[in-house]
Amino acid sequence: MAAEQIKEERYEAFSGSVLSGRTRGLFPSIQLTIALAAIAAVGALGLAAVSSGLPAGVWLTLVGAGLGFCLYRSGFGFASGYRALLRTGDSTHVRAQLVMLGLAIVLFTPALAAGSLFGSPVRGFVFPVGVALVAGALVFGIGMQLAGGCGSGTLYTVGGGSVRMLVTLAGFIVGATVAAYAWPVWSALPTLSPISLPASLGHSGGVAVQLGFLALLWILASRRERRLTGHVASIWRRKDARIIHGPWPYGWSAAGLAILAFATLWVAGRPWGITQAFALWGSRAVELSSLDDPHFWPFWEEPTRVEALARPLLADTTSVMNLGLMLGALLAAALAGAFRPVWRIGPGALSSAVLGGLLLGVGAIMATGCNISAFFSGVASGSLHGWVWIAAALIGTAIGLRLRPLFGLDTNAKQQDQM
Repeated sequence: MAAEQIKEERYEAFSGSVLSGRTRGLFPSIQLTIALAAIAAVGALGLAAVSSGLPAGVWLTLVGAGLGFCLYRSGFGFASGYRALLRTGDSTHVRAQLVMLGLAIVLFTPALAAGSLFGSPVRGFVFPVGVALVAGALVFGIGMQLAGGCGSGTLYTVGGGSVRMLVTLAGFIVGATVAAYAWPVWSALPTLSPISLPASLGHSGGVAVQLGFLALLWILASRRERRLTGHVASIWRRKDARIIHGPWPYGWSAAGLAILAFATLWVAGRPWGITQAFALWGSRAVELSSLDDPHFWPFWEEPTRVEALARPLLADTTSVMNLGLMLGALLAAALAGAFRPVWRIGPGALSSAVLGGLLLGVGAIMATGCNISAFFSGVASGSLHGWVWIAAALIGTAIGLRLRPLFGLDTNAKQQDQM
Protein backbone atom coordinates (compact mmCIF):
# COMPACT_ATOMS: atom_id res chain seq x y z
CA MET A 1 0.00 0.00 0.00
CA ALA A 2 1.35 3.46 -0.88
CA ALA A 3 2.60 5.61 1.99
CA GLU A 4 0.07 8.31 1.13
CA GLN A 5 -2.76 5.79 1.42
CA ILE A 6 -1.52 4.56 4.78
CA LYS A 7 -1.39 8.09 6.13
CA GLU A 8 -4.91 8.77 4.93
CA GLU A 9 -6.17 5.61 6.62
CA ARG A 10 -4.40 6.51 9.83
CA TYR A 11 -6.03 9.92 9.72
CA GLU A 12 -9.52 8.48 9.37
CA ALA A 13 -8.95 5.54 11.69
CA PHE A 14 -7.95 7.44 14.77
CA SER A 15 -6.96 11.01 15.30
CA GLY A 16 -6.74 12.89 12.04
CA SER A 17 -3.48 14.34 13.28
CA VAL A 18 -1.08 12.49 10.98
CA LEU A 19 -0.29 15.01 8.28
CA SER A 20 1.04 14.07 4.89
CA GLY A 21 3.67 16.07 3.10
CA ARG A 22 0.95 17.07 0.67
CA THR A 23 -1.01 18.96 3.34
CA ARG A 24 1.55 20.06 5.90
CA GLY A 25 2.31 23.76 5.64
CA LEU A 26 -0.46 24.40 3.11
CA PHE A 27 -3.42 26.56 4.05
CA PRO A 28 -6.22 26.34 1.46
CA SER A 29 -9.00 28.88 1.70
CA ILE A 30 -11.46 26.26 2.92
CA GLN A 31 -9.21 25.44 5.85
CA LEU A 32 -8.90 29.13 6.69
CA THR A 33 -12.69 29.42 6.67
CA ILE A 34 -13.01 26.43 8.98
CA ALA A 35 -10.38 27.85 11.36
CA LEU A 36 -12.14 31.21 11.55
CA ALA A 37 -15.48 29.47 12.07
CA ALA A 38 -13.99 27.42 14.91
CA ILE A 39 -12.68 30.58 16.61
CA ALA A 40 -16.06 32.28 16.22
CA ALA A 41 -17.81 29.20 17.59
CA VAL A 42 -15.56 29.16 20.66
CA GLY A 43 -16.50 32.77 21.38
CA ALA A 44 -20.20 32.14 20.78
CA LEU A 45 -20.18 29.05 23.01
CA GLY A 46 -18.51 30.93 25.87
CA LEU A 47 -21.01 33.79 25.70
CA ALA A 48 -23.96 31.39 25.42
CA ALA A 49 -22.74 29.52 28.50
CA VAL A 50 -22.56 32.77 30.49
CA SER A 51 -26.06 33.77 29.40
CA SER A 52 -27.29 30.28 30.40
CA GLY A 53 -26.15 30.82 33.97
CA LEU A 54 -22.54 29.60 33.96
CA PRO A 55 -20.49 32.60 35.15
CA ALA A 56 -17.14 31.07 34.19
CA GLY A 57 -18.50 29.94 30.82
CA VAL A 58 -15.99 31.87 28.72
CA TRP A 59 -13.01 30.57 30.68
CA LEU A 60 -14.31 27.01 30.69
CA THR A 61 -14.79 27.15 26.92
CA LEU A 62 -11.28 28.49 26.39
CA VAL A 63 -9.74 25.84 28.65
CA GLY A 64 -11.73 23.14 26.86
CA ALA A 65 -10.58 24.45 23.49
CA GLY A 66 -6.99 24.45 24.72
CA LEU A 67 -7.32 20.83 25.78
CA GLY A 68 -8.68 19.87 22.37
CA PHE A 69 -5.89 21.77 20.61
CA CYS A 70 -3.21 20.02 22.70
CA LEU A 71 -4.73 16.58 22.22
CA TYR A 72 -5.02 16.96 18.45
CA ARG A 73 -1.62 18.53 17.88
CA SER A 74 0.26 15.39 18.92
CA GLY A 75 -2.46 12.79 18.42
CA PHE A 76 -2.34 12.19 22.16
CA GLY A 77 -4.23 8.94 22.58
CA PHE A 78 -4.68 6.63 25.54
CA ALA A 79 -6.17 3.73 23.54
CA SER A 80 -3.46 3.67 20.87
CA GLY A 81 -0.76 4.24 23.49
CA TYR A 82 -1.75 1.21 25.55
CA ARG A 83 -2.05 -0.90 22.41
CA ALA A 84 1.39 0.10 21.18
CA LEU A 85 2.90 -0.67 24.58
CA LEU A 86 1.34 -4.14 24.76
CA ARG A 87 1.99 -5.08 21.13
CA THR A 88 5.29 -3.59 20.08
CA GLY A 89 6.80 -2.22 23.29
CA ASP A 90 6.57 1.39 22.05
CA SER A 91 6.07 3.31 25.29
CA THR A 92 6.22 6.87 23.93
CA HIS A 93 2.54 7.60 24.52
CA VAL A 94 2.53 5.94 27.92
CA ARG A 95 5.67 7.69 29.15
CA ALA A 96 4.13 11.01 28.09
CA GLN A 97 1.10 10.10 30.20
CA LEU A 98 3.40 9.45 33.17
CA VAL A 99 4.87 12.94 32.77
CA MET A 100 1.38 14.42 32.56
CA LEU A 101 0.34 12.60 35.75
CA GLY A 102 3.48 13.65 37.62
CA LEU A 103 3.05 17.32 36.75
CA ALA A 104 -0.64 17.18 37.69
CA ILE A 105 0.13 15.58 41.07
CA VAL A 106 2.67 18.28 41.89
CA LEU A 107 0.27 21.04 40.84
CA PHE A 108 -2.91 19.61 42.37
CA THR A 109 -1.73 18.46 45.80
CA PRO A 110 -0.98 21.86 47.44
CA ALA A 111 -4.24 23.33 46.12
CA LEU A 112 -6.35 20.39 47.28
CA ALA A 113 -4.60 20.41 50.65
CA ALA A 114 -5.47 24.09 51.08
CA GLY A 115 -8.99 23.58 49.79
CA SER A 116 -8.72 26.65 47.61
CA LEU A 117 -6.81 27.97 44.63
CA PHE A 118 -6.27 31.71 44.19
CA GLY A 119 -9.18 32.29 46.56
CA SER A 120 -11.58 29.88 44.84
CA PRO A 121 -12.70 26.69 46.61
CA VAL A 122 -11.54 23.45 44.98
CA ARG A 123 -12.09 19.74 45.58
CA GLY A 124 -10.61 16.58 44.15
CA PHE A 125 -12.08 13.39 42.75
CA VAL A 126 -11.75 10.80 45.51
CA PHE A 127 -14.18 7.96 44.89
CA PRO A 128 -14.77 4.49 46.34
CA VAL A 129 -13.11 1.35 45.01
CA GLY A 130 -15.63 -1.38 44.37
CA VAL A 131 -16.91 -4.08 42.06
CA ALA A 132 -18.69 -1.57 39.82
CA LEU A 133 -15.52 0.48 39.32
CA VAL A 134 -13.42 -2.56 38.44
CA ALA A 135 -16.06 -4.04 36.13
CA GLY A 136 -16.73 -0.67 34.50
CA ALA A 137 -13.04 0.02 33.88
CA LEU A 138 -12.58 -3.43 32.36
CA VAL A 139 -15.55 -2.88 30.04
CA PHE A 140 -14.20 0.57 29.17
CA GLY A 141 -10.81 -0.94 28.29
CA ILE A 142 -12.46 -3.35 25.86
CA GLY A 143 -14.49 -0.51 24.39
CA MET A 144 -11.36 1.63 23.89
CA GLN A 145 -9.83 -0.94 21.58
CA LEU A 146 -12.98 -1.63 19.60
CA ALA A 147 -13.93 2.03 19.27
CA GLY A 148 -10.39 3.23 18.60
CA GLY A 149 -10.43 5.90 21.28
CA CYS A 150 -11.13 6.80 24.90
CA GLY A 151 -13.20 9.63 26.41
CA SER A 152 -10.94 12.50 25.41
CA GLY A 153 -9.87 10.69 22.23
CA THR A 154 -13.45 10.36 21.03
CA LEU A 155 -14.11 14.07 21.47
CA TYR A 156 -10.98 15.44 19.86
CA THR A 157 -11.10 13.05 16.92
CA VAL A 158 -14.71 14.02 16.25
CA GLY A 159 -13.63 17.66 16.32
CA GLY A 160 -10.75 16.81 14.00
CA GLY A 161 -13.11 15.34 11.41
CA SER A 162 -13.30 11.59 12.06
CA VAL A 163 -16.70 10.36 10.91
CA ARG A 164 -16.13 6.91 12.39
CA MET A 165 -15.53 8.43 15.81
CA LEU A 166 -18.74 10.44 15.44
CA VAL A 167 -20.50 7.06 15.35
CA THR A 168 -18.52 6.07 18.45
CA LEU A 169 -19.65 9.25 20.20
CA ALA A 170 -23.29 8.42 19.48
CA GLY A 171 -22.78 4.94 20.93
CA PHE A 172 -20.94 6.45 23.89
CA ILE A 173 -23.94 8.66 24.68
CA VAL A 174 -26.41 5.77 24.37
CA GLY A 175 -24.26 3.52 26.56
CA ALA A 176 -23.85 6.19 29.23
CA THR A 177 -27.61 6.80 29.25
CA VAL A 178 -28.38 3.09 29.61
CA ALA A 179 -25.92 2.85 32.52
CA ALA A 180 -27.52 5.89 34.19
CA TYR A 181 -30.94 4.25 33.85
CA ALA A 182 -29.59 1.01 35.35
CA TRP A 183 -27.86 2.82 38.23
CA PRO A 184 -29.85 1.01 40.99
CA VAL A 185 -28.46 -2.33 39.76
CA TRP A 186 -24.73 -1.64 39.61
CA SER A 187 -24.59 0.93 42.44
CA ALA A 188 -25.70 -1.81 44.86
CA LEU A 189 -22.55 -3.87 44.19
CA PRO A 190 -19.99 -4.18 47.04
CA THR A 191 -17.69 -1.22 47.51
CA LEU A 192 -15.04 0.12 49.88
CA SER A 193 -14.78 3.57 51.34
CA PRO A 194 -12.83 6.18 49.34
CA ILE A 195 -9.08 6.10 50.01
CA SER A 196 -7.04 9.29 49.66
CA LEU A 197 -3.28 8.71 49.62
CA PRO A 198 -2.46 12.22 50.92
CA ALA A 199 -4.96 11.74 53.75
CA SER A 200 -3.52 8.34 54.59
CA LEU A 201 0.20 9.05 54.12
CA GLY A 202 0.34 12.81 54.58
CA HIS A 203 0.54 15.23 51.67
CA SER A 204 4.30 14.85 51.19
CA GLY A 205 4.10 11.10 51.62
CA GLY A 206 1.24 10.80 49.13
CA VAL A 207 3.15 12.80 46.53
CA ALA A 208 6.37 10.85 47.13
CA VAL A 209 4.68 7.47 46.79
CA GLN A 210 2.86 8.38 43.60
CA LEU A 211 5.87 10.05 41.97
CA GLY A 212 8.03 7.10 42.95
CA PHE A 213 5.57 4.71 41.37
CA LEU A 214 5.43 6.80 38.20
CA ALA A 215 9.25 6.74 38.05
CA LEU A 216 9.23 2.96 38.43
CA LEU A 217 6.70 2.63 35.61
CA TRP A 218 8.86 4.89 33.43
CA ILE A 219 11.90 2.68 34.01
CA LEU A 220 9.99 -0.54 33.31
CA ALA A 221 8.37 0.85 30.16
CA SER A 222 11.70 2.22 28.88
CA ARG A 223 13.51 -1.07 29.46
CA ARG A 224 10.80 -3.00 27.65
CA GLU A 225 10.87 -0.59 24.72
CA ARG A 226 14.66 -0.85 24.45
CA ARG A 227 14.52 -4.65 24.62
CA LEU A 228 11.82 -4.96 21.94
CA THR A 229 12.72 -2.09 19.61
CA GLY A 230 16.42 -1.48 20.27
CA HIS A 231 15.98 2.12 21.41
CA VAL A 232 13.90 4.42 23.59
CA ALA A 233 12.22 7.22 21.65
CA SER A 234 12.20 10.72 23.12
CA ILE A 235 8.84 12.19 24.11
CA TRP A 236 10.23 15.73 23.76
CA ARG A 237 11.78 15.76 20.29
CA ARG A 238 10.32 15.39 16.83
CA LYS A 239 12.07 16.42 13.64
CA ASP A 240 9.01 17.98 12.02
CA ALA A 241 7.60 19.62 15.17
CA ARG A 242 5.82 22.97 14.70
CA ILE A 243 4.02 24.95 17.38
CA ILE A 244 1.02 26.20 15.40
CA HIS A 245 0.64 23.81 12.50
CA GLY A 246 2.00 20.79 14.32
CA PRO A 247 2.64 18.01 14.85
CA TRP A 248 3.89 18.20 18.46
CA PRO A 249 6.04 15.74 20.38
CA TYR A 250 3.97 13.86 22.95
CA GLY A 251 5.80 15.55 25.81
CA TRP A 252 4.63 18.99 24.71
CA SER A 253 1.02 17.90 24.83
CA ALA A 254 1.55 16.12 28.16
CA ALA A 255 2.82 19.31 29.77
CA GLY A 256 0.07 21.40 28.17
CA LEU A 257 -2.65 19.00 29.30
CA ALA A 258 -1.38 18.99 32.90
CA ILE A 259 -1.34 22.80 33.01
CA LEU A 260 -4.80 23.07 31.46
CA ALA A 261 -6.14 20.42 33.86
CA PHE A 262 -4.83 22.61 36.68
CA ALA A 263 -6.62 25.57 35.10
CA THR A 264 -9.78 23.45 35.06
CA LEU A 265 -9.39 22.80 38.78
CA TRP A 266 -9.18 26.55 39.37
CA VAL A 267 -12.00 27.67 37.06
CA ALA A 268 -14.43 24.77 37.61
CA GLY A 269 -13.55 24.14 41.26
CA ARG A 270 -12.98 20.44 40.56
CA PRO A 271 -10.83 18.31 38.22
CA TRP A 272 -11.32 17.70 34.52
CA GLY A 273 -14.20 15.34 33.70
CA ILE A 274 -15.86 14.21 30.49
CA THR A 275 -18.33 11.37 30.59
CA GLN A 276 -21.16 12.42 32.90
CA ALA A 277 -22.10 14.95 30.24
CA PHE A 278 -22.81 12.07 27.85
CA ALA A 279 -25.34 10.60 30.29
CA LEU A 280 -26.86 14.08 30.60
CA TRP A 281 -27.11 14.53 26.82
CA GLY A 282 -28.73 11.12 26.42
CA SER A 283 -31.13 11.69 29.30
CA ARG A 284 -32.20 15.01 27.79
CA ALA A 285 -32.87 13.19 24.51
CA VAL A 286 -34.97 10.59 26.35
CA GLU A 287 -36.94 13.37 28.00
CA LEU A 288 -37.51 15.26 24.74
CA SER A 289 -38.65 12.10 22.99
CA SER A 290 -41.09 11.32 25.84
CA LEU A 291 -39.70 7.79 26.15
CA ASP A 292 -39.31 8.23 29.90
CA ASP A 293 -38.80 10.90 32.54
CA PRO A 294 -35.15 10.85 33.68
CA HIS A 295 -36.01 13.20 36.56
CA PHE A 296 -37.25 10.10 38.39
CA TRP A 297 -34.16 8.00 37.70
CA PRO A 298 -32.23 7.44 40.96
CA PHE A 299 -29.02 8.35 39.11
CA TRP A 300 -30.19 11.95 38.72
CA GLU A 301 -31.54 12.12 42.26
CA GLU A 302 -28.04 11.95 43.74
CA PRO A 303 -27.15 15.24 45.52
CA THR A 304 -24.27 16.05 43.14
CA ARG A 305 -26.49 15.55 40.07
CA VAL A 306 -29.94 16.56 41.24
CA GLU A 307 -29.91 19.96 39.50
CA ALA A 308 -28.29 18.83 36.24
CA LEU A 309 -31.53 18.06 34.40
CA ALA A 310 -33.20 21.24 35.59
CA ARG A 311 -30.50 23.61 34.36
CA PRO A 312 -29.96 24.70 30.75
CA LEU A 313 -27.54 22.36 29.00
CA LEU A 314 -24.98 25.13 28.53
CA ALA A 315 -25.03 25.76 32.26
CA ASP A 316 -23.36 22.37 32.71
CA THR A 317 -19.60 22.74 33.18
CA THR A 318 -18.67 19.39 31.66
CA SER A 319 -20.90 19.87 28.61
CA VAL A 320 -19.40 23.28 27.86
CA MET A 321 -15.85 21.98 28.22
CA ASN A 322 -16.59 18.97 26.00
CA LEU A 323 -17.99 21.20 23.27
CA GLY A 324 -15.04 23.56 23.65
CA LEU A 325 -12.65 20.60 23.38
CA MET A 326 -14.15 19.55 20.05
CA LEU A 327 -13.93 23.10 18.74
CA GLY A 328 -10.28 23.33 19.82
CA ALA A 329 -9.52 20.14 17.90
CA LEU A 330 -11.40 21.50 14.88
CA LEU A 331 -9.25 24.64 14.99
CA ALA A 332 -6.06 22.57 15.26
CA ALA A 333 -7.09 20.42 12.29
CA ALA A 334 -7.91 23.44 10.14
CA LEU A 335 -4.65 25.21 11.03
CA ALA A 336 -2.81 22.09 9.92
CA GLY A 337 -4.80 21.96 6.69
CA ALA A 338 -5.98 18.49 7.73
CA PHE A 339 -9.73 18.77 8.21
CA ARG A 340 -10.96 16.39 5.54
CA PRO A 341 -13.64 13.95 6.74
CA VAL A 342 -13.88 10.61 4.95
CA TRP A 343 -17.49 9.46 4.87
CA ARG A 344 -17.03 5.87 3.74
CA ILE A 345 -16.91 3.43 6.66
CA GLY A 346 -16.60 -0.31 6.17
CA PRO A 347 -19.06 -2.63 7.92
CA GLY A 348 -16.42 -3.96 10.33
CA ALA A 349 -15.27 -0.48 11.33
CA LEU A 350 -18.86 0.70 11.65
CA SER A 351 -19.96 -2.18 13.86
CA SER A 352 -16.87 -1.89 16.07
CA ALA A 353 -17.50 1.85 16.45
CA VAL A 354 -21.08 1.23 17.57
CA LEU A 355 -20.23 -1.63 19.96
CA GLY A 356 -17.10 0.10 21.24
CA GLY A 357 -19.02 3.29 21.90
CA LEU A 358 -21.72 1.45 23.84
CA LEU A 359 -19.09 -0.29 25.99
CA LEU A 360 -17.30 3.01 26.60
CA GLY A 361 -20.50 4.65 27.79
CA VAL A 362 -21.59 1.82 30.08
CA GLY A 363 -18.09 1.33 31.48
CA ALA A 364 -17.46 5.01 32.13
CA ILE A 365 -20.64 5.57 34.11
CA MET A 366 -20.17 2.36 36.12
CA ALA A 367 -16.55 3.23 36.90
CA THR A 368 -17.27 6.86 37.93
CA GLY A 369 -15.48 8.12 34.86
CA CYS A 370 -13.18 7.41 31.95
CA ASN A 371 -9.44 7.68 31.37
CA ILE A 372 -9.72 11.39 32.25
CA SER A 373 -12.15 11.74 35.16
CA ALA A 374 -11.43 8.36 36.79
CA PHE A 375 -7.75 7.75 35.95
CA PHE A 376 -6.05 11.08 35.30
CA SER A 377 -8.11 13.26 37.62
CA GLY A 378 -8.32 10.50 40.24
CA VAL A 379 -4.54 10.03 40.36
CA ALA A 380 -3.99 13.81 40.32
CA SER A 381 -6.36 14.02 43.31
CA GLY A 382 -4.38 11.36 45.18
CA SER A 383 -7.21 8.83 45.08
CA LEU A 384 -6.50 5.11 45.07
CA HIS A 385 -9.43 4.52 42.75
CA GLY A 386 -7.50 6.09 39.86
CA TRP A 387 -4.79 3.42 40.07
CA VAL A 388 -7.33 0.60 40.43
CA TRP A 389 -9.18 1.96 37.40
CA ILE A 390 -6.12 1.84 35.11
CA ALA A 391 -5.18 -1.68 36.27
CA ALA A 392 -8.64 -2.97 35.34
CA ALA A 393 -8.73 -0.94 32.11
CA LEU A 394 -5.43 -2.47 30.97
CA ILE A 395 -6.89 -5.95 31.45
CA GLY A 396 -9.83 -4.84 29.34
CA THR A 397 -7.39 -3.46 26.76
CA ALA A 398 -5.70 -6.85 26.46
CA ILE A 399 -9.10 -8.48 25.89
CA GLY A 400 -10.05 -5.81 23.36
CA LEU A 401 -6.86 -6.43 21.39
CA ARG A 402 -7.92 -10.03 20.85
CA LEU A 403 -11.36 -8.92 19.67
CA ARG A 404 -10.20 -6.31 17.15
CA PRO A 405 -9.42 -8.79 14.33
CA LEU A 406 -13.03 -10.01 14.45
CA PHE A 407 -14.00 -6.59 13.07
CA GLY A 408 -11.17 -6.45 10.54
CA LEU A 409 -9.43 -3.64 12.41
CA ASP A 410 -5.92 -5.06 12.19
CA THR A 411 -5.79 -6.26 8.60
CA ASN A 412 -3.04 -3.77 7.86
CA ALA A 413 0.00 -4.09 10.14
CA LYS A 414 0.95 -0.48 9.61
CA GLN A 415 -2.48 0.65 10.76
CA GLN A 416 -2.95 -1.44 13.84
CA ASP A 417 -1.37 0.89 16.37
CA GLN A 418 -2.87 4.10 15.03
CA MET A 419 -6.51 3.26 15.65
